[in-house]
Amino acid sequence: MSEPITNDYLETVRKRCDSSTKGLWIASVEGRDHPLGGETVILRGVSREDDVLRRDEDDLYLIGGTVADYDFISHAKQDIPLLLNEVARLRKLLKKTSD
Repeated sequence: MSEPITNDYLETVRKRCDSSTKGLWIASVEGRDHPLGGETVILRGVSREDDVLRRDEDDLYLIGGTVADYDFISHAKQDIPLLLNEVARLRKLLKKTSD
């Protein structure tokens, strides 16, 4: 069994996430998301305006990753804050029930 995750560790993870480029991150995979001939990249700082994607930051280029790697990295920007918030919510709920 692994050790419990400390609040300090969770705060460190949150700070890393908060310090990264703001906005959505989206994997743009050659042949899946755009025609062949382009590169596979992570689009960072993406926002939507009138159903049009706007990119506020330079793309992040990765070499040697799989499509699953690109999807994991891009989704982590959105997934990690949700998971941290859920951990905080559950810990608060546990604290209430143990008091």
